[in-house]
Amino acid sequence: MYPTKYHKAASIDDAVKALGAGEEAMILGGGQTLIATMKQHLAAPSDLVDVRSIEGMVGVSLDGDMLVIGGATTHAEVASSKEVQKHTPALARLAGGIGDPAVRHAGTIGGSVANNDPAADYPAALLALGATVVTNQREIGADDFFDGLFTTALDEGEIITAVKFPKVEAAAYAKFAQPASLFALVGVFVAKTADGVRVTVTGAGDEGVFRSEALEVALTADWSEASAKGADVSADGLMSDIHGAAAYRANLIKVMAARAVLAS
Repeated sequence: MYPTKYHKAASIDDAVKALGAGEEAMILGGGQTLIATMKQHLAAPSDLVDVRSIEGMVGVSLDGDMLVIGGATTHAEVASSKEVQKHTPALARLAGGIGDPAVRHAGTIGGSVANNDPAADYPAALLALGATVVTNQREIGADDFFDGLFTTALDEGEIITAVKFPKVEAAAYAKFAQPASLFALVGVFVAKTADGVRVTVTGAGDEGVFRSEALEVALTADWSEASAKGADVSADGLMSDIHGAAAYRANLIKVMAARAVLAS
């Protein structure tokens, strides 16, 4: 076993200081990925900096028409929040479908977004809704935040303090879950935003979450279940694995998009 120091940060400044002092320090949110990775000896942080008790990083609030969710807010808290249910009900339903109850009561939105797992649910929501990631240093639009598999625009020492979601006209998420892990084999988030229709896909792309131009064009012309099912979704760039070939995922994207439109 390797030695690891635990730090319970009382403020953002405390967290930044602890991250800078540790040789291989890492942020601890819900620990749903990091702790499992450590157990498999695939990560060996010198320091764990717990940000869950930092004031302002937990909870949900409204700033005008903008929904603001603290980075250390759990999936269960997002799912049960009356503010989220009223402002963006699709986001509340998405959060309520992440993993199992144990995962939902421990995992955090900031941790999920920062990890950017290619089959995670939140990245699809952020990208479809045109959300903004707020850190201790700056604000980053979702279009500029996700850079590929487990990769984001975050710099070293940068901490996600909140995520902001604008009001949208209509939105919904549909996921075909891998039965063992409950991660998305394919998840599709559809949204009518101020900038037009946005459709994002998680769980299917070789490079992680992405926008589907074919579905956006189809649903801009006709926001309907039939339009989604009839879209020309290519299998190019989609992953093939033991759970499903690229062609299977391409068809499943259309099916999930149709279900999402029907639920919006």
